[in-house]
Amino acid sequence: MNLEKKVKGGRGTAMKKICMFSANYLPHMGGVENYTYHLSKKLVELGNKVTVVTTELSGCPTHEKKDGIEIFRMPSISLLNGRYPVCKVNKRFKKINRILKLKHFDFIIIHARFYFHSLYAARFAQKCHIPCIVIEHGSSHLSVNNKCLDFFGQIWEHFFTGILKHYCKDYYGVSKVACEWSGHFGIRSKGVLYNAVDLNAIHKILENPVVSYRKQYGINEKDKIIAFTGRLIPEKGISQLLDSFEEVSDNNTWLVVAGDGPLLNSMQIRKIPRTIFLGRIDFEHVISLLGETDIYCLPSVSEAMPTAVLEAIATKTFVITTKRGGAVEIIRSDDYGIIIDSNSIEDISHALERALSDDEYRQSCVENSYRKLIANITWDKTAEKVMEIITRDKDENIDYYSRI
Repeated sequence: MNLEKKVKGGRGTAMKKICMFSANYLPHMGGVENYTYHLSKKLVELGNKVTVVTTELSGCPTHEKKDGIEIFRMPSISLLNGRYPVCKVNKRFKKINRILKLKHFDFIIIHARFYFHSLYAARFAQKCHIPCIVIEHGSSHLSVNNKCLDFFGQIWEHFFTGILKHYCKDYYGVSKVACEWSGHFGIRSKGVLYNAVDLNAIHKILENPVVSYRKQYGINEKDKIIAFTGRLIPEKGISQLLDSFEEVSDNNTWLVVAGDGPLLNSMQIRKIPRTIFLGRIDFEHVISLLGETDIYCLPSVSEAMPTAVLEAIATKTFVITTKRGGAVEIIRSDDYGIIIDSNSIEDISHALERALSDDEYRQSCVENSYRKLIANITWDKTAEKVMEIITRDKDENIDYYSRI
């Protein structure tokens, strides 16, 4: 079908036509991808038309509509093992670009600063005279765990951000930490558009889990489960977590790791007793796992507002994570969980020992953090703020910086 013919015919009757630009999108897994999907879905529920423009992914169509969201995938080449896709300017790219112009968007939202995809989006918005914002999803420089490459990558990121700032002036962050990180590039964020979780979906899964991992692996109900979910890359601190687990574990403690990545094979080879590697699992299985988990540990070196931590809190799982991220905006003290100074083996081990030794303490913390989450960080609240930004008078000088 000729896509250009499909989109002709005026501005339509939707409340707003919103375009999201995200270099990666589902089914590619990651925090930005999940954020883009859930925010888009919520904006559609509010009566808007939402289009997501991303880069191509093997096995996915160039154009489709899913969950009420229209998706276009630009031709691209994949760098850094898929972490940095770059659009290819060919006939298909130009065709999709023409289609997007015909849609007459009211507003453009750009996810992350440092992709060519983001620069294309900002230039597209300027040329079409469409207001746009950039949402920061990080709290540190992009790292490939190579000091030399990371050094030149930081120089590139500053240079690239400097160019982007000429095309887009309004920046937000998925947490206060992300907003503060933007200041590193001379950007004064206008506010927080929090990463969140779908509480209704999580509660439905918890009521009827798709699997019981305790039964599947013969884990006694009285045994303690420590879980990690996410990409198995050095920045997540998964290697340190395994070392720490070896130090503190006993016959009644298990470590369950859900995720895929370059470190998976090397970790499996270690054959640490009572350690289970599930590989990559979908959302329903993640929530089912967390529903049976006692302690969730994410010893990452950098997170803006980690979805995995929010999911753990939403399932009333005790959380241990590092202070270098947005999780501190919920886990503000030891009354909500444990924030460790670093992802050193010593810090992780000490936190695990404390959490494992006190059931009443863990239960008190999960109740406190859960109340904090549902009162302040939901997709309904984030979508409402986005609509305020879209519909507000351009001349208003309103500070949307969120205060929890």
